[in-house]
Amino acid sequence: MTSLHGTDRAKTCPSGRAPLADTPGFTAEPHLAGDQNPMTSNDKTARSEHMDTCEITDSAIAVLDDHGTVVEWTQAAENLVGYSPRDVVGRSAALVVPPSREVPTMSAYVERCRARDGWTGTTAVRNRDGRILNVSRRVSMLRGPGGTVRWLVSVTGIRTLAKGTVNEPMRESLLTRAPIGIVVRDRHLRCRWVNDTMERHDGISRKRRLGLGPMDTQPGFEAGAIEAVMQEVMQSGTTRVHEYRAWLPSSPRRERVLAVSFFCLKDADGRASGVCTISVDVSESRQARERLAILSEAGTRLGGTLDVMQTSQELADLAVPILADYVAVDLEQSIPFGEGPPVRIGSRGGRLPQLRRAGLSSVRHGVPESPWARGEPVAVPAASPFAHVLRTGKAHLEPVLDPAPGGWTDHEPARAQKIHQYGMHSLMVVPICARHTLLGVALFVRTKDPVPFQESDLLLAEELVSRAALSLDNARQYARQHTAALALQRNLLPRGLRGGMAVETASRYLPADMEHGVGGDWFDVIPLSGARVALVVGDVVGHGINAAASMGRLRTAVRTLADMELPPDELLTHLDDTVQRLAEEDPDAADQTPIWGATCLYAVYDPLTRRCTMAAAGHPPPAIVDPQGRVTFPDLPTGAPLGVGLGDPFESVEMELPEGSLLALYTDGLIETRDQDIEEGMRRLGTVLAQPGRSLEDLCRLATGRRPGQLPSDDTTLLLVRTRSLKPTQVASWTLTSDHTAVHSARKLAARQLDRWGLERLQDPTKLIVSELVTNAVRHSTGPIGLRLIQHEALTCEVFDNDAFSPHLRRARSPDENGRGLGLVAQLSRRWGYRLIPEGKVVWAEQDLPSIPSHAFGPDRLGDHQNPTTATVR
Repeated sequence: MTSLHGTDRAKTCPSGRAPLADTPGFTAEPHLAGDQNPMTSNDKTARSEHMDTCEITDSAIAVLDDHGTVVEWTQAAENLVGYSPRDVVGRSAALVVPPSREVPTMSAYVERCRARDGWTGTTAVRNRDGRILNVSRRVSMLRGPGGTVRWLVSVTGIRTLAKGTVNEPMRESLLTRAPIGIVVRDRHLRCRWVNDTMERHDGISRKRRLGLGPMDTQPGFEAGAIEAVMQEVMQSGTTRVHEYRAWLPSSPRRERVLAVSFFCLKDADGRASGVCTISVDVSESRQARERLAILSEAGTRLGGTLDVMQTSQELADLAVPILADYVAVDLEQSIPFGEGPPVRIGSRGGRLPQLRRAGLSSVRHGVPESPWARGEPVAVPAASPFAHVLRTGKAHLEPVLDPAPGGWTDHEPARAQKIHQYGMHSLMVVPICARHTLLGVALFVRTKDPVPFQESDLLLAEELVSRAALSLDNARQYARQHTAALALQRNLLPRGLRGGMAVETASRYLPADMEHGVGGDWFDVIPLSGARVALVVGDVVGHGINAAASMGRLRTAVRTLADMELPPDELLTHLDDTVQRLAEEDPDAADQTPIWGATCLYAVYDPLTRRCTMAAAGHPPPAIVDPQGRVTFPDLPTGAPLGVGLGDPFESVEMELPEGSLLALYTDGLIETRDQDIEEGMRRLGTVLAQPGRSLEDLCRLATGRRPGQLPSDDTTLLLVRTRSLKPTQVASWTLTSDHTAVHSARKLAARQLDRWGLERLQDPTKLIVSELVTNAVRHSTGPIGLRLIQHEALTCEVFDNDAFSPHLRRARSPDENGRGLGLVAQLSRRWGYRLIPEGKVVWAEQDLPSIPSHAFGPDRLGDHQNPTTATVR
């Protein structure tokens, strides 16, 4: 038995005829022609439903006999073609249907309808005033007692179709494609004619229906309401629409929504001869509208973030409860972290991707259906539908989930227990794919909703997941780019500042591009020979990853030039030339962040002399704070930015710094903001730094702190350096005469000093290094030779001479008597090199220190040499 419920529509269609009533689950507001009230979004949805249904009520209806004679007519037909029932009933339909090549006569017209079991399409009809109208036509066969046949013709004007339409596919489906059920009743409401489709709509056969009224075939309140509507239609001559829901005996769990239009049929005298009902199954159209609403909301709610976990949760929340009672979203485990290669759809050599739960939602509080919490890894047995989806990239629909023994749930006890506990009876597993990349899977389950998933539900789930996949893929690519940018920044900036015994350091770096965390500022602390240290800070134009890449090129160039032991002004000159060459050689420089225009400050501090030499290329001067807290900004020649090609030489400034002095090297983002000029920023920085009792980390935090709500307009970098000096007991130096006795004296002095420092184990390699370096100095120089040993983080041996010739390591052949000295030095030391000085050059070599005894620097180790830095040997 068909189950019916519904109410008569009490509102008028746009044509002014048929009322439209509310249906459970729908919101329908009255909308009369000329109504000026604004419509809400719900009103618009209601109007869409209203118009789709009312297009049937706009149709002109006529009933023809088996010979094409008009037997019944409607008011809408008269309105369309101008013929009254008196004019047309009892006459051939050829009166209004002009002949054509295909159907030259009405008998041919009827035969064509019989051959096709009806006829749909566009045609022409003749108006009473002679005009030819283009209309949409649908001819349906009706069957009566004894196999008799009638034809119901539904005609709608093309202009009527075009006016106010909102959904072309839906309208075409209603008028030409959707199966319609038709019943023609007499004035006593007894069924006279019915088509075959009607049985599929309400489950009542033609045999049971013919000759009976609604109360005879469908007793109950709903049948009484339908009869009341029919009586009103015949009395008023109007058209009415009624909508109700039905559950057929063949599919009691599937709800069907039928929209029924009631037409008053008239005889030749213009009196009501009966009523015609045309029903349309609008279940799919309603579902389509609901799905469109869901997808519209998905477009609004998904993709508002670049967080893959949040997007996954939004997908789960969106699908519950409108599609499923429980939803879980699992992502390939590397996606939330932006690491690892993309997983391609298809075979992976038998290995399945590892999943991690990213989104959970349920109609039950706390999502008790899930064995795993968000962020936890998810098991994927090889025999499960999840594994099948991961291997094939195709969705899986299981309308009836049967957890009986022997199924795939045997391999998943955790899931099997949840299935039984919460009554999971239907599921869908949909792959999350974008750009041929498998991002994960989405699980949809019904527990409380008794209706199983159908193919239409799977289509909706796939559409939802596909929209979420685009957002997830964008978030994945962002995460990968963000991870790559941070990795680039970590590799470009120093991971640990090595000031050695020369300086204590602290730093801060705050990029303006907070999303990617990278920018064009850089700083560095570079150990040099002789316990010295180079201090660098620079600023590349622009922000983001391109500026960071340009910064990396500059930082590498500075380190290379620093290894050449160049003084600051010469180093900036070479760096300026390098930047100009890079700009000339890069044809794509216009599309990237340019290196030219970058600024740089380079300083070298010597803890032996406590002297600091610095030069700038368009960079602000450092702040210097003495041990008493007095702040100065040295008058440092600014110089031109790198790569601008002005040709002006860079100038160095040298100054002596008391031990414990504080140097602050920074970029202009620290001292210049949108609401603060440079002078004010420098005064603020000086005030913060003039706190001698603070640690360097505290000073960094205070100097780079921003006011609440203040956004950075430029990258901010701060490098703080507190100077140290070496103790006199850590340095020993001598002046040797340039003759044959110099090598012997140098070996003896070095051995004695190492004994005083407790470094006896380094005597043999040190004597060999000293012998080779002093021998070369005697051979190539003409003046006194200097020898200096420095004990800091390493043991450094330095030999000074007045020859500016640069030593080079070369491979000596068997017959050569010379050329092996520097090779021996390179083997005995961890590194060696030379640097030019105004008086000539210094060749140096470093060795790693063994563990140093605590008394190494005690006065008892000095012996007779109270000041080893001034010894002279002749």
